[in-house]
Amino acid sequence: MDSNMLITAGSHSTYHFLSLIVLLPALGALIMQLFNDKENTRPNIHRNIAIGFLSADFLLIVIVFSFLFNKQTSQLQLIERISWLPAIGLEWSLGVDGLSAPLVILSGLITLLAAIASWKITNKPKLYFSLILIQASAQALVFLSQDFLLFFLAWELELVPVYLLIAIWGGKRRLYAATKFILYTALASLLILISGLALALSGSEFTLNLSELTARSASGTFAIFCYLGFLVGFGVKLPIFPLHTWLPDAHGEANAPVSMLLAGILLKMGGYALIRFNVQMFPETHIKLAPALIIIGIVNVIYGALNAFAQDNVKRRIACSSVSHMGFVLLGIGAINALGLSGAMLQMISHGLIAAAMFFVTGSFYERTNTLSIPNMGGLAKVLPITFALFLISSLASLALPGMSGFVSEITVFLGITSQEGFTSIFRSITILIAAIGLVLTPIYLLSMCRRVFFGPRIPALAMVKEMNARELSIGLSLLLPTLIIGFWPRIATDIFENSTNALANTLETQTLISISQALQIS
Repeated sequence: MDSNMLITAGSHSTYHFLSLIVLLPALGALIMQLFNDKENTRPNIHRNIAIGFLSADFLLIVIVFSFLFNKQTSQLQLIERISWLPAIGLEWSLGVDGLSAPLVILSGLITLLAAIASWKITNKPKLYFSLILIQASAQALVFLSQDFLLFFLAWELELVPVYLLIAIWGGKRRLYAATKFILYTALASLLILISGLALALSGSEFTLNLSELTARSASGTFAIFCYLGFLVGFGVKLPIFPLHTWLPDAHGEANAPVSMLLAGILLKMGGYALIRFNVQMFPETHIKLAPALIIIGIVNVIYGALNAFAQDNVKRRIACSSVSHMGFVLLGIGAINALGLSGAMLQMISHGLIAAAMFFVTGSFYERTNTLSIPNMGGLAKVLPITFALFLISSLASLALPGMSGFVSEITVFLGITSQEGFTSIFRSITILIAAIGLVLTPIYLLSMCRRVFFGPRIPALAMVKEMNARELSIGLSLLLPTLIIGFWPRIATDIFENSTNALANTLETQTLISISQALQIS
């Protein structure tokens, strides 16, 4: 195991910046409870508190990762370890490296924009914005936790706000969608807990520290069972086929800001956890099962794209496209080399921005048309030219147009697979060919949706809708400009995680050589 991958290699922080990033939104939620929902003199106080605390939190994230985070190392940094419940070995243990840093930045940005997008929430605003703030704390804790039990508690905590946000502020079938979401994710969490505790108990000493669990380098049948438990548990959140069916329902019923959180952050938790746990903790097992992971990724890409064709609801079509795009994350992880892992990380960042933009713009024209049915829309380009422009740009980014982040991430994944000499040439060729079919299908279902919604027969009832305002335009641009910047200058993103993915790839390469050497000795 590469010593750079160990938590003990990093330096400890005495300023607790990571704790502040995690706890600042939760503090805002507590302060919000001092104000009454029926406070007529300040009707927007809850929204303003949420936006204020999330703005401060995002500013802190930018400062910390601009000036205190060292991009030149793969070591964990700004480590904080405080004994919390020593009786069960639980520590408040936080740390950040190249795998978690970009996702913390992404979650801070999207959560802030989702709160601003919730400008018109009038039903139970205190509860709504409190849940948004709690969600912000939970998701940051997921990415920063270095203790398994702390990670698991954060993983479970973020399920509750999402369930309530869908169940209370969703559409007509909101209870069904919210219940389906919580059942899938809660049952998956049992596998995560069982696998984690089994690994914690497997050594001579019980430990929940992630770096110590990584150092155990578990192998054999035990490692396979733990790996599969994590794969299914985290795969529900990614989501992987056939564990994805909660996603279209959740997106179809959630309001636009909640869909921004689902697509922009929650799905990325699954991808991050697969890299952090499956790849980093079980390198030997991951190498053996990588081809199976690639096959699952191909199924995701093709099935998600084909399923999108069948959707006449704009949000459900975008949700199915997310299943397809997250398949590229699986392909990158399965490539077991630096290029593949880099492509997987870049795809998570890219898809987080693009999908959040698409759901936001969809919510914008839903507020004006009161419909998400594609057959019931048409001719909107003339009355909503700015909305059309933003939706078209986000669609082009999603279909991996050269010059945008989606193209860079997906081509990097392809290069990772083609450069993996551990796979046979036939396997690599078939993988690239089938995955490329998904790339061909994507522009068909996205551009056909644009044509039917914004062109075609003009619906008379939609002739007088108003264009989006400056606030909405700012949100859209805040999501789409980074996709253009990353598309033309990928290093602004890859520099953050490159050393970590390279170190992890070196560990996998070392493990491959060890496996080959052992096989030769046996023969």
